[in-house]
Amino acid sequence: MKALFIGGTGTISAAISRKVLEQGWELYLLNRGSRNNILTGKVKEIHCDINNEAEVAEKIRTLNFDVAADFTVFTPAQVERDWRLLKGKTNQYIFISSASAYQKPLLNYHITESTPLANPFWEYARNKIACEDFLRTMYRAEGFPITIVRPSHTYDERSVPLGVHGKHGSWQVIKRLLGGKPVIIHGDGTSLWTITHNSDFADAFTGLMGNIHAIGEAVQITSDETLTWNQIYEAIARALGVPLQAVHISSEFLGLCGSYNFIGGLLGDKANSVVFDTTKLKRLVPGFITTKRFDQGIRETIAYILSHPECQKEDPEFDAWCDRVIIARERLIRELRGEG
Repeated sequence: MKALFIGGTGTISAAISRKVLEQGWELYLLNRGSRNNILTGKVKEIHCDINNEAEVAEKIRTLNFDVAADFTVFTPAQVERDWRLLKGKTNQYIFISSASAYQKPLLNYHITESTPLANPFWEYARNKIACEDFLRTMYRAEGFPITIVRPSHTYDERSVPLGVHGKHGSWQVIKRLLGGKPVIIHGDGTSLWTITHNSDFADAFTGLMGNIHAIGEAVQITSDETLTWNQIYEAIARALGVPLQAVHISSEFLGLCGSYNFIGGLLGDKANSVVFDTTKLKRLVPGFITTKRFDQGIRETIAYILSHPECQKEDPEFDAWCDRVIIARERLIRELRGEG
């Protein structure tokens, strides 16, 4: 079986690449080659920029695939480019959409693949919806063999899943915890959330690859473990061996007092309580279960980040922003209490 992955070395895709190599797939990676060394196995590399459509078309001209998946598509223009490049060249095109595409605000926290798609808060989610719409049109009109996958919050050894963080990822929040400083949790921390380890995601994803029953279908891939955001941050603090000093601030307020896209990332996603129904996934991939509990996975992630300095990207701007927001909150509380 022959697969083409565009990208193939990111948070989600690296685990999938490793899995298909273990399973004996013939794997082609189309990317710039900057991180391909993280994979062991016989990878066939196609070095080019996917945005150079003419060059890509020439490099895959003589190739056909059982499965093609692009892990770098975020806009309708990009998915239309993939359709032009891959129509007639693959038996299955897997599009990585997003669970953030589901309607916000939610009418029901229990999410199935039939939950409506609509997100007025986040352009990222609206673009994913538009990509899905285009692919469904091509499936109906031309039989373009699509499978739509909707992940929620997926993490790996390099990324700590958080609700509130800066432009450079999770390290500054970890550093605040290690330094005994308070960290911001959106809302009151009791909303429900689902976090999936990329190794579990890879098991489900590869079960959909080459699966004739998945053609034309949309499938969400998430863990069955549901946690509150308070539990998530508490598990992170325990993995670091430090107490959690949490400051709870409303998502709407956070969205109004910073430049970190919290309107989209929180009101359009993480501030909503969600419980994902994986019945359809398990019907398509019989026997699939998630095996990496969050408290286990986050210990592995924390250990990796602490031992790899390249994962420790400082973000003093975000650190100072957190301090300002927390101090302003404390000042307002004192004023309202009449404490001067």
